[in-house]
Amino acid sequence: MLKLDPAKRVNELASDLGVSAETIRRDLAELDAAGSIRRTYGGAVRTSSLEPALSERLKLHIAERERIAKRAVGIMEDVTSLYIGGGATTLLFARALGLVDRHMTILTASFQIAIELAANPHFDVISLPGNVELREGLVHGPETLRFIRGYNVDCAVMGASALDETGVSEALPSAANVYNAMVDQAERTIVVADRSKLGKRSLKRILLWNAGTMLVTDTDPPNAMRQALVGKGARILIAEVENE
Repeated sequence: MLKLDPAKRVNELASDLGVSAETIRRDLAELDAAGSIRRTYGGAVRTSSLEPALSERLKLHIAERERIAKRAVGIMEDVTSLYIGGGATTLLFARALGLVDRHMTILTASFQIAIELAANPHFDVISLPGNVELREGLVHGPETLRFIRGYNVDCAVMGASALDETGVSEALPSAANVYNAMVDQAERTIVVADRSKLGKRSLKRILLWNAGTMLVTDTDPPNAMRQALVGKGARILIAEVENE
């Protein structure tokens, strides 16, 4: 189950598997001791540094990611140019952004995001060149990095494999290099990430929290993490569930 969802709580596992919470806690303790998972307060997370493929991640946390995407689009009023990184949440962000009816210049390394946004006649969409990474549906490599350095933009919108008190990290090194270059060329960066990414660290850092960064997520981060972000000048926006 953790291969499909990188983080699960005890009550979710107990309900899905039809056993008691005590049975789940005992099993998680054994799996943690064997190094198969990492036990957390109230649940467990997958220990692998690699994320599931994009096609698998698109099936997870859909409602939460859609709320995050809509909230992020709502703060794009002054943005006329932006980079968009790859990933499941950024793809949903692109779908929500596609409803905007004003001119924007958008650069992306993601095939699907480029296709989504090219349907809007107000947008100038630039698909970056580079080597194809089919699993994630994006391009990377030296040519991609050179191209990125030629464009300065208002904003970069990034997803995340993981984020903690210090910054944002990515499981795929080739993608991390692309995202880091995008962040460097942007006046500010918006990170869109659901609760399953909070309090974790992946293989390669793409940015450190600073006054030019903002996190849009679906739940309030743990207090220590919130204090660390605010202390470094980063902003946090919570995508609340809308009332019926």
